[in-house]
Amino acid sequence: MKKKLEKYRKSKYEFYENPVNIKEKTYTIKSESLNKVPILFRNTIPEIPSTTYGTFSIYKYPAKFIPQVIAFVLKRYAKKGMKIFDPFAGYGTVGLVSRVYGYDYELWDLDPLINTIHEVATIREPKINPPELMQRIRKSQVEFIPQWSNLRYWFPEKFLPILSKTWGLVNSLPHETRNILLIPLLKATRYFSYSDEKTHKLYKSKYSKKKIENLLKKDWQSQFYNMVEKEIYILLKKIQEYNYFDLKQVKYKIKSGIDTLDTKLDNNVNILITSPPYLQAQEYIRSTKLELFWLGYKESYIRELSKKEIPYRPVPKIKIYSSKYYEFREKIEENHLKRLYDRYFHAILGTFSMLGESVTDYMCIFVGPAKIRTTPIPIDDIVIEHLKEYGWKHEITFIDRIVSRVMFKSKINPAPFLPVSK
Repeated sequence: MKKKLEKYRKSKYEFYENPVNIKEKTYTIKSESLNKVPILFRNTIPEIPSTTYGTFSIYKYPAKFIPQVIAFVLKRYAKKGMKIFDPFAGYGTVGLVSRVYGYDYELWDLDPLINTIHEVATIREPKINPPELMQRIRKSQVEFIPQWSNLRYWFPEKFLPILSKTWGLVNSLPHETRNILLIPLLKATRYFSYSDEKTHKLYKSKYSKKKIENLLKKDWQSQFYNMVEKEIYILLKKIQEYNYFDLKQVKYKIKSGIDTLDTKLDNNVNILITSPPYLQAQEYIRSTKLELFWLGYKESYIRELSKKEIPYRPVPKIKIYSSKYYEFREKIEENHLKRLYDRYFHAILGTFSMLGESVTDYMCIFVGPAKIRTTPIPIDDIVIEHLKEYGWKHEITFIDRIVSRVMFKSKINPAPFLPVSK
């Protein structure tokens, strides 16, 4: 049954050139006009002072959620005892924010880097002595060499002895001490590579080649050790900031290296909050494979992960219940782009249809603007149309300056989910 439409008061955000100059205005509107509401999420959660506060930002990661987005959803929709789920968790912000507000959570991602980030980001009271650790690192004779056939393409030969001995020492340390050093060392390792650390994509740029040339002309050994030590102190400060929150004891589960397209939830969850890969997304595994190699993952495993990325892999076809999907598909002329378009929507819509069976209350899906050539693709509208066929009611779409965020609410007493054949 559709709920009776009633008048009620809502907050609206009016935007100006300077994002700081936002004024909140209360006014009366009808429910029908709430389909799309402008908002600036970073200004909605006063208890989180910035988007990079604490361990919400300890490492650069592509398409990372800002914590205020997750906090907004939890404060608006979650109730005590609910469980939160993100099937495309990436950096893992959903889990970190869930701890702040006291909700159990489950995170999935293809990229195993989520394990390292989450373990480091949730350390409570680190007990380490940075100067003493740096002395041990400088004297290390234990070596670790990644099993990577392109290692010397990405690193000058001169850098490898110090890198391998530093990683060798770190890998020999007790678990918590090792965790404290992983993020600083990953940052330094990336900086001392031919990778352009200013971008997510792993590639050699003019800047990165010049960077290495300049490093080799200086006392780069001292610069490396100084960078590691500096990053240790930065991380310790961020861990301290995160622990200023009244963090709750919660249960959680993390599954990494899994294929979300064919994985089902073991138990029901209350709220799904996620951002699926972009329509023409960069390859996330390619973006982080330098880190994965130094963390000890094997080349064959990383290669297998890359083959599972959306939208660059074959996916099972489903019946798509969206007129807009077919309307915009007709506008795509090139076959390879049409194939990418098909794979993307069959992948994400199939995933949401399947996982939606185990979501009892809300799905909050966050999508970014997307184009194929010059044609904007209304991903949010296509998702809305399709999920309605599975008993989901579109509640509201919040639009901020970065991404369009779509939220759904389950019908009262929804019918059981039934698979749809082609």
